[in-house]
This record gives sequence, structure tokens and C-alpha cells, in this order.
Amino acid sequence: MPTKPNKQLETFTNPCIKRDYQIHMEIPEFTCVCPKTGQPDFARLILDYIPDKKCVELKSLKLYVWSFRNEAAFHEAITNQILEDLVAALKPRYIRLTAHFFVRGGIFTNVIADYRKSRWNPQPTIALHQFDEQSNTRL
Repeated sequence: MPTKPNKQLETFTNPCIKRDYQIHMEIPEFTCVCPKTGQPDFARLILDYIPDKKCVELKSLKLYVWSFRNEAAFHEAITNQILEDLVAALKPRYIRLTAHFFVRGGIFTNVIADYRKSRWNPQPTIALHQFDEQSNTRL
């Protein structure tokens, strides 16, 4: 039976709830539709989160992202909707969604939305090395 797009985000229990750790995902093939022109919009989504009790199951995330393929929405609205749906499903300690929309009419659009659980204080960051996400190389 072929898989189909689905708005249901499935989760599983965080295997290391005692520790703050970051989950980083890159979704290079996001598509939706421009509400003004009806033309497709393409984006690369970057999802970073620190789970609390739940983590997102990857196949459900893939089908969820796929479900936007024929939806008409402005970049800002769709980025915030995805973030809100992830927050509702995961209730993470912290989550950030960065949407890099490809050029349209000579303009690139980047939308960044995040959420922080109330009373959660992150551990100090320790930079062991720097990494350039654009070129996928160490600095």
C-alpha cells in the first residue's frame, strides 16, 4: 500500500530525558503553493529542538511535511503553523524552525520561528568546533 501525505505527527518517548541534547534535522524538499500566483514554492527546512518527554518519529514527519505540497500559504504563515504543530505534538524544551525559501522574483525569504518552554533554562553552550551549515564544512 503506497504512503500518502498525513497531518498526524507521531512521537516516541525521549530515550534520555535527564539530559538536554539537540536534535538537528534538515528537510531539503519542502514544497507548498503561493497563495497569490498558485505557483509552487520550494524551501529547505532546518529543524533544531531539545526534546523534553517526546521525540518526533521521522516517517510521520516526512508525511506531515509532504502534506503541505498543495496548500496555499504565505511563507510566514506556513513556517509558524509547522512550528505550532510540532510544539503541540512534542511539547519540547526548545524548538527552532528555519525555513529557507528559494528565490522567487529575485527575492530569497528566510523565516525563523522558535519556542521555549516556560521555566526551562538551557545549559551553557560549549563550542568544540565551528561548522558552516551552508558549505557543510568545519571552520
